[in-house]
Amino acid sequence: MAILINSSTQVLIQGITGRDGSVHAAHMLRYGTKILAGVTPGKGGTYVNDIPVYDSVAEALDKHPDINTSIIFVPDAVNEAVDA
Repeated sequence: MAILINSSTQVLIQGITGRDGSVHAAHMLRYGTKILAGVTPGKGGTYVNDIPVYDSVAEALDKHPDINTSIIFVPDAVNEAVDA
């Protein structure tokens, strides 16, 4: 089995401002995960643990084209991730 996450993994967190998203973002940062951005509609321009938050996945990808992985804490966000 191939390793899917490695030192080249650059993460986007969908639902980063919610309870679960913010808690897991903090844990991931402590473990050295490279989190480039978060997405929560209506909360763009804010920060969570020094991670910039955007209103859409498309906006986050425009600002951080190196993102290659998304973790989703909002079930409805799956479609947006696939579309982007």
